[in-house]
Amino acid sequence: MHMRMRVLLTNDDGIEADGLQALRRRLLTIPGVELAVIAPDGNRSAMARSITTRRPLWVREVDFDDGTVGYATDGTPVDCVRLANLGLIDGFQAELVVAGINHGVNLGDDITYSGTVAAALEALMLGLPGIAVSQQSVAGELGFRMGPAFEFERSAAFAARLVSELRELPLPTGTLLNINVPGVTPTGVEVARLGKRVYRDELSLLGEDGGRRQYRIYGDAADFERNETGTDLAAVAHGLIAVTPIHFDLTYAAGIEALAGYDLARLIEPAADEVTEG
Repeated sequence: MHMRMRVLLTNDDGIEADGLQALRRRLLTIPGVELAVIAPDGNRSAMARSITTRRPLWVREVDFDDGTVGYATDGTPVDCVRLANLGLIDGFQAELVVAGINHGVNLGDDITYSGTVAAALEALMLGLPGIAVSQQSVAGELGFRMGPAFEFERSAAFAARLVSELRELPLPTGTLLNINVPGVTPTGVEVARLGKRVYRDELSLLGEDGGRRQYRIYGDAADFERNETGTDLAAVAHGLIAVTPIHFDLTYAAGIEALAGYDLARLIEPAADEVTEG
């Protein structure tokens, strides 16, 4: 018996992006999958968990070349997941959110900036499983400057097979999978922790105009701690697909225990006195 699953596909590179289209075509081949596509109408990379609250969202229907349709919005990746959850598509309520395939890796500390990972995190907020898929270019970069060429078929095939076996995975509730595929033919898969980025950012003055100054605040050569093993960054650098389970509980449990022994309540009365005296 084939599984039945309603899958929402989104991304942060835009609905026409090659990565999304490659994964869309693969997901359509899985028996039992009902696929809906809601994605930004253009590139929304590095928007993290941004949402649109101060204006309405435009949505238009997009015809794909195989006769199916998707929906493009001028919102963010998280907006796309929220649109689906709030009933944009009649009769469709997602049971899984898949984000990608991102043009470029989302590794280590970078996941906190990623719109791709943010869409999968929004799934967790809604009580749904999420999968974020990212692809290194064939140039093998590990920073922000990507080569122009990508090969998405391997990552699309891997992600689709993972979706087909999702209900068999020993994956705790409230966990997403962050998947990064190397630009070379992968030699294996490593379940890895998030690595530590080494950013080489610098402040560069680019010009001045009428009292304003224009600065560039990012460098090109982001690297990682190469002496660490077992990380997603190291796995991709060695030609492996990195799979990292991520959850959204940001509470530091040991910190609660440590602070509970410190008398913070004694600060209330002095603070009140200061307000009165002011």
